Amino acid sequence: MSEDSWLIVGLGNPGAKYEATRHNVGQMALDVLAARIGGRYSAHKAGARIAEGRLRPGGPKLILAKSNGYMNTSGGPVAGLAKYFSVPPERVIAIHDDLDLPFDSIKLKRGGGHGGHNGLRDIAKALGTPEYFRVRVGIGRPPGQQDPADFVLKPFGSTERGNLGVLLEDAADAVEDLIAEGLLAAQQKFHGRSGS
Repeated sequence: MSEDSWLIVGLGNPGAKYEATRHNVGQMALDVLAARIGGRYSAHKAGARIAEGRLRPGGPKLILAKSNGYMNTSGGPVAGLAKYFSVPPERVIAIHDDLDLPFDSIKLKRGGGHGGHNGLRDIAKALGTPEYFRVRVGIGRPPGQQDPADFVLKPFGSTERGNLGVLLEDAADAVEDLIAEGLLAAQQKFHGRSGS
């Protein structure tokens, strides 16, 4: 069963207070994917809400997951779901916000460091390896002297909100391309391309 299953995790914090913030852009993109596969979220014993489905009949099974806990404790639920569904780390994709990328840009990679991102750090620790895929959604740097920790917990500005829908669709497309065509093809499509 596991050979065609992918675990896709949208990183973020729980609760209405955080759902529209920059830090939760991974969960927002996951919701776009959930709508595409007709998935409805339900509780899972691993401490997450999951939605399951396929992009097309006979296509790989997607397990979309949002941790019930905070960003910095994402690892436990991810590792628990990977074990439950027998999904190896190389078929795990984390969608997350990235301060080092300009807003409206998407980059993909496998493995590497966590760049100070506590969610990624915790997942690597829980999986026992950093060798999982990341779809990095650019949220830009904070203006002036604003603390990055404050910046990521604020909602998107009005100009950004105008482009946010497209960015989330792009992030969902990046996940689909990664699964269908592989990392290199997806990177070639998204890297070099900045906002539309």
